[in-house]
Amino acid sequence: MNGPITALFFLLALIAAIAALKVKDLLAVAVILTAFGFFVALLYTALGAIDVGFNEAVLGAGVTGVLFVVAIHHTQRRSID
Repeated sequence: MNGPITALFFLLALIAAIAALKVKDLLAVAVILTAFGFFVALLYTALGAIDVGFNEAVLGAGVTGVLFVVAIHHTQRRSID
């Protein structure tokens, strides 16, 4: 029962990781990495590690994403060449 849900979250995390490597805009990369953290949090929760999933959601999808966006805002926004 849990297998298809786990596979879906793993596939979404994999797609987000590959997309973060391919995108050139730094703000888009920050948003994609935040989505990656959220998908990994869902994956941990589906696997039964509720406490690890909660921590990943707070830190990986929340705090880190905000810090990335603030850092990009305080620097000169440019694309990766």
